[in-house]
Amino acid sequence: QVQLVESGGGLVQAGGSLRLSCAASGRTFSSYAMAWFRQAPGKQREFVGSISWGGSTTSYADSVKGRFTISRDNAKNTVYLQMNSLKPGDTALYYCAAKRGSRSSRSAEYDYWGQGTQVTVSS
Repeated sequence: QVQLVESGGGLVQAGGSLRLSCAASGRTFSSYAMAWFRQAPGKQREFVGSISWGGSTTSYADSVKGRFTISRDNAKNTVYLQMNSLKPGDTALYYCAAKRGSRSSRSAEYDYWGQGTQVTVSS
């Protein structure tokens, strides 16, 4: 079992930055691939980015590529999402998720989810 708790969301002006954190419980955190997803009101949950269990490989949605960076610290059981050059279109509830094995952009493949942290970007 893995429990995930996101933090770091808030209200920011367009062009600003935020760093989200996702703290995981459990001693096997380093064996899980991690991802961030987001869901805006009235829209489906969408993939933001993922990182391999060792942290060496990442991938991103085209909409955030070049602006967002995923990283992880396995010693701290934490994964991060650094978000720069934020846009109003980035406003959403952001979730972290965990799965064994390789990374995926498909939400259905993830076994564990946090409760989400709200990010609101004002214009």
